[in-house]
Amino acid sequence: MSKVFIVTGASRGLGLAVTQALLKESHKVFLVARSEDELRKLKIQHGDSVDYISADLADLKVAPKIVASALKAFGRIDGLVINHSSLSPITKIFDSDVEEWRRSFDINVFSAVALVKESISELRKSNGRVIFISSGASSNAYIGWGAYGTSKAALNHLCAHLAIEEPSITTVTVSPGKVDTAMQKQIRDEGQTGMSPDVHASFVAEHENGRLLNPDQPGTVIAKLAIGATNTLTGKHYRWNATELTDFQSK
Repeated sequence: MSKVFIVTGASRGLGLAVTQALLKESHKVFLVARSEDELRKLKIQHGDSVDYISADLADLKVAPKIVASALKAFGRIDGLVINHSSLSPITKIFDSDVEEWRRSFDINVFSAVALVKESISELRKSNGRVIFISSGASSNAYIGWGAYGTSKAALNHLCAHLAIEEPSITTVTVSPGKVDTAMQKQIRDEGQTGMSPDVHASFVAEHENGRLLNPDQPGTVIAKLAIGATNTLTGKHYRWNATELTDFQSK
C-alpha cells in the first residue's frame, strides 16, 4: 500500500534524495521548501505522486497549512521527515547576535515542534513515523557552531520526548554524516572566520579529497526508516550507518 510522507527541505540535497527514494518505492510525498521552482519541477516530473507548498518554516503559522494541504492532496499522513535546518550563524558566542540564535532555533527547533504538533493526530491514526535529521554537532562542540549544535541537541531531545508521549508513533533522529550539500559549501565559504582554522581546513580537505557522502547514501536509509522503522528504535539518535540501522542500509 502506498504511504504518504511530508518531507521538508525537499528541493535539494539530502531532502531531495529522501524524496526520490520514497518515490522510487511508489509512495506519495508532500514537499516543503522555500524554493518553489524546484518543487514545481518535481511535481511536473512525478504528477499525482507529488504535491507541495513553498514556505519559510521559520514562520510558525505555516505548519497548519502544510498539514491541511497534505491531507487535501493525499487524505492521510504516514510520516514526517524533518530535514530542513540552518547552520547560521557561524560565529563564537561572544561575537554572536542573540537574534541570530533566535532565528536559528525558529528554523531548527520550533518549526519542527510546530509541524510535529499539527501532525500528531494523523500520525496516531496511521501508527506513523517521524524522522528528525540531526548532526554530529548535537553531541560534539565546534568553535562557531554553538547555535547549530545546541539546536540539533534540542531536536534529539524533542525526539525522545515525542517517543514517550506518543507510543503509537515511531520517532527516530538520524545524523547523516558529512554530505555533499549546500551546507557543506557554506562551511567552506563562510566558516573560515568563525571556526577554528584546523577544523575549517579539515572540512575543505574532505571536499577536495572526495570524501563527502553522496546524498543518496544517507538519504536512502532515512527514507527506509520513514517507511518502516520499528518501534525498538524509537526515541533514539543514530548515525546513518550505525549497526542498529543495518536493516535499512543498502545491501
